[in-house]
Amino acid sequence: MPTVDVISQAILDAIDEPALIVGSGKVKGANQAAQSLLGNMIQGRDLRFAIRHPLALDTILAGRQADLELIGIGSAERPWHLSVRPVPGGTLVLLSDRSIVRAAERMRTDFVANASHELRTPLATIIGYAETLGENGPVDDEMRAKFGATIEAEARRMLRIVEDLMSLSRIEADRYRVPGEEVDMGEIARIAIEHSTVHADRRGCRVEARIEDPVPILKGDFGQLLQLADNLIGNAIRYGCNDKCTAITVKVAGDSQRVLFSVKDGGDGIAPEHLPRLTERFYRVDSARSRESGGTGLGLAIVKHIVERHRGEMRIDSAPGQGTEVSISLPID
Repeated sequence: MPTVDVISQAILDAIDEPALIVGSGKVKGANQAAQSLLGNMIQGRDLRFAIRHPLALDTILAGRQADLELIGIGSAERPWHLSVRPVPGGTLVLLSDRSIVRAAERMRTDFVANASHELRTPLATIIGYAETLGENGPVDDEMRAKFGATIEAEARRMLRIVEDLMSLSRIEADRYRVPGEEVDMGEIARIAIEHSTVHADRRGCRVEARIEDPVPILKGDFGQLLQLADNLIGNAIRYGCNDKCTAITVKVAGDSQRVLFSVKDGGDGIAPEHLPRLTERFYRVDSARSRESGGTGLGLAIVKHIVERHRGEMRIDSAPGQGTEVSISLPID
């Protein structure tokens, strides 16, 4: 039974992704990742027992240097990058899982499509109203005022989307930079509550603060954490204030290791199937309601990235008719 030497096997075992050495049409050596993917009994057997993909088989058995993108090894939809390299005594075969790369590509494509859609909608409204105002013929003052107000509102909506996109880009660029400012989350909560006063008054909502004194100081980015608090309180006012509940609670507490910041409302709540997707860019539970209330669909995505940069944890608890609570846990150091 053909097998590889101890050194070659040790090299195979040091590779994280599936790797084989093939010679004379048989599997001479395989690491644990390859055996998990292709079968525990492949070593020493004909290559066709391990890999049944016709193009992959032909490429490996040819024994020449090659690189291929393939789908269908291990499972019907799983994408792989196949590398074939001649080595002394056989052919080295490497399989690199492309699932994460493909998922990232789809996310980028979806993001561009969603961003374009979000900007196109208000832009189309602005163009339509502007063309009407620019046409020859009389326009009464009431219609002019109505069209002007709509154009301004849609332009401001576009501005909010662009600002959130720029903010998200800056946060992602800072992802690997460790924040080093000394931050008091109690102070941040008080500032964010003050920022929300006009919005809350307009919605007939009151924001209640429950802040421990003192709150432990943590290492963080003051501006980003304030944006986090602004977004969570703004979301709670936007979607959690109704005739049945007009109060939102902001809590800040901590111990020797972590600081907890949470925002709770008593609104309509969110169905379980939506919860895993709430931090996706432009994902909305109710698109029409979100646009009417001024939401961009990026608020929780921004919060998620800020939490990740601070090595924290984010939790969303909600149920229909029982309101929503978003809790952020941040390490002090």
